[in-house]
Amino acid sequence: MSNIIIYHNPACGTSRNTLEMIRNSGNEPTIIYYLDTPPSHDELVKLIADMGITVRALLRKNVEPYEQLTLADEQLTDEQLIGFMLQHPILINRPIVVTPMGTRLCRPSEVVLDILPESQKGAFTKEDGEKVTDEKGKRIK
Repeated sequence: MSNIIIYHNPACGTSRNTLEMIRNSGNEPTIIYYLDTPPSHDELVKLIADMGITVRALLRKNVEPYEQLTLADEQLTDEQLIGFMLQHPILINRPIVVTPMGTRLCRPSEVVLDILPESQKGAFTKEDGEKVTDEKGKRIK
């Protein structure tokens, strides 16, 4: 185990790619399947603060509860939005990765490279065929 945490959804390609880039750096992270084990209120607030993003920036808009709950309504407070995310964890955008170098929403997945303590150990290609690192572990773009 390493001191890296990923809030992961195995059904998400971006999340799977991020997890594999962490592993390609020689680390096995703690995996939190946040749909099954959502963060507590305080944990979610801390993650948002540590990422330096707004609550709305973490909110997934392309899932069913978003429209049903009328979450586009700008009158909703951050606290209300956090409450909806805790009630419906599918509304939390992912993957979120926490390392000693920072906390990031890793969309696109290669954002994780900016906060990994170790570099990539070899070539990495995303599931869609996009090359991220070369055989020496150097970032391609």
